[in-house]
Amino acid sequence: MSMLRPTNGQEETVKVTDKRPIGQSSDSLTPSSDQRTSQWPPDNQHVWPTVVPGRALPRTIRFYSDAAPAAPPLLANLKADLKTAMRAKDAARLSVLRSVLSATNNAAKTSSPIVTDAQLVALLRKTQRAGQDAAAQFRAAGRDDLADKEDLQAKVMAEYIANSGVLTVTEADVRVHVEKAIEQATAAGKVSLGEVMKLVNAAVQGKDVEIDKKRISEIIKEALEK
Repeated sequence: MSMLRPTNGQEETVKVTDKRPIGQSSDSLTPSSDQRTSQWPPDNQHVWPTVVPGRALPRTIRFYSDAAPAAPPLLANLKADLKTAMRAKDAARLSVLRSVLSATNNAAKTSSPIVTDAQLVALLRKTQRAGQDAAAQFRAAGRDDLADKEDLQAKVMAEYIANSGVLTVTEADVRVHVEKAIEQATAAGKVSLGEVMKLVNAAVQGKDVEIDKKRISEIIKEALEK
């Protein structure tokens, strides 16, 4: 169609192309009230949300919890003692604390962080055993100076273990747990090294076990062979 547009006092004819299908009026593009009620939007058509100038679009807000698990009380004591040992220039205590805190930090980056005093005591006990083994090897090699150093560090770890508040399980206690575990396994008809070990581990969980798992396994084998 054509329309007139005034230009400098003269009329200029401008052609406007109507791209609607032939025979379709502009009114047919807008649904009637009945159409809006019965079916809107039309089939196979998508209605985009209305954007109001000056108004922000709705957003989904997600909250993520990055709170780290609470540190065990014993760990706080070790960190405080580290500063004291540095001021006192206590070499043996410094070596122990730095080693244990480093191992704790490394564990925090894994799927098994140290979050209880019992776990921290288990780490101290493991480090203590390694030091005692090293001391024995140094003495066998005639290096008493290095052996004495390991012994001194082992005493520091023993001090923290004793004051941790975690219940200690001695070898004698383990033997009692082994006997009870064998009785339970026998009653259930599942007497085996693995089953008894499983029951013993459950009984001493969360406690400070003086002996390692290798020694516990030896005690179980001895009891099963009787």
